[in-house]
Amino acid sequence: MGMETGHLSMILSGDDTARLIYLGLLLAALAGWVLVEYRKRMGQALRTALAWGMIFVGLMAGYGLWSDIRRDILPQQSESGGQIVLPQAQDGHYYPRLTIQGQTVTFMADTGASSVVLSPADARALGIDVAGLVFLGQATTANGVVRTATVTLHDVSLGPFHDDSVTAQVNEAEMDVSLLGMDYLRRFSVTMAGEEMMLSR
Repeated sequence: MGMETGHLSMILSGDDTARLIYLGLLLAALAGWVLVEYRKRMGQALRTALAWGMIFVGLMAGYGLWSDIRRDILPQQSESGGQIVLPQAQDGHYYPRLTIQGQTVTFMADTGASSVVLSPADARALGIDVAGLVFLGQATTANGVVRTATVTLHDVSLGPFHDDSVTAQVNEAEMDVSLLGMDYLRRFSVTMAGEEMMLSR
């Protein structure tokens, strides 16, 4: 028994041990509360515990299922042979992830768009004061003509490919996803094969 305990301690890290202790204390406190609250109604206590357990399991299963759905809808890009490989999503589009000023932003690659267009939400996440922008430009979208403001993005990376600055437009209206237009895509050699888009320099 002592050897097994020592072996377990070697496997668990300090953080894991602390988490287990915390979880044990939490479960002990919860069990104590149940015993005090339902000491004369243990049958009801068991039913309540079972109901909460099923809710917890359902939430965990739902979270796992949603993670799988997200991976299917927006498959992950990869790097192979010095190029970025973008698998086609179920909606037929390609979704590259760029790192901009230390923040990860998911775009939809749009060869029909001339510019990089940021949604207001993504612009705010990058620290851009959207309320203080001057929207002098115009862009035609599926929802009609919208106003845009020009900004410069610094420290932009797509996998191993880095650019010091990229000009982009911030859309005045909310968007589901930011667009990666030809101003940026033409910096790459873009090839298509099957259901994949490859970007290289």
